[in-house]
Amino acid sequence: MLTGRQQTTYQFIRDYHLRHGYAPKLTEIADGIGISSKGVVHRYLKAIADEGLISLLPGRHRGIHLTENSLESHATELVLPLLGKIAAGQPIEAIPNHDTFNLTAFFMGPNRFVLKVQGDSMIEAGILDGDMVIIEQRNHAKGGDIVVALIDNDEATLKYLQQNKDGTVTLLPANQTMQPMNYLAERVQIQGVTVGQMRSYEIGKHKHTMDR
Repeated sequence: MLTGRQQTTYQFIRDYHLRHGYAPKLTEIADGIGISSKGVVHRYLKAIADEGLISLLPGRHRGIHLTENSLESHATELVLPLLGKIAAGQPIEAIPNHDTFNLTAFFMGPNRFVLKVQGDSMIEAGILDGDMVIIEQRNHAKGGDIVVALIDNDEATLKYLQQNKDGTVTLLPANQTMQPMNYLAERVQIQGVTVGQMRSYEIGKHKHTMDR
């Protein structure tokens, strides 16, 4: 069994891997769990490896590998019961022998992260102020994707992407009260594509915020 600090270390490694698609370095682990000693991190990693949750690859950059046991454990934690279907109009009988819904398969994946939306520029796409959007980090997208676009290396925004024949890029809001924004292609860097969305009816604190 892992101690509290070892469990915290394991959780940090697993969460980091889910966000970035690769393992953290020792210094990143130390910073993430609030210690300064890489030697202590080594001891924690050895204990976690002894539990079969990770394997350590000597001499490899970011040489921490999540094992099948770790991935299966994480998937189990992210499975909820699927009780049936419900209509917005009239009720539909719930399924008595319910299945499960795997949140890992639906939301998780390499190079994915979450941003909190601020503003109402995408409300007609069903993305409301305070929603969480799941972004797959990539530097390319196709027309019609909802993208995270960095403008002039300064301002990030969430918009539909339109690639124009004249080489310009238009970022389209999903709000009839707002105007499309047209830019030279070199001014816009695609940082990710929206692949999912979450909405909570409980107030919470989140680290990442998407303006507009």
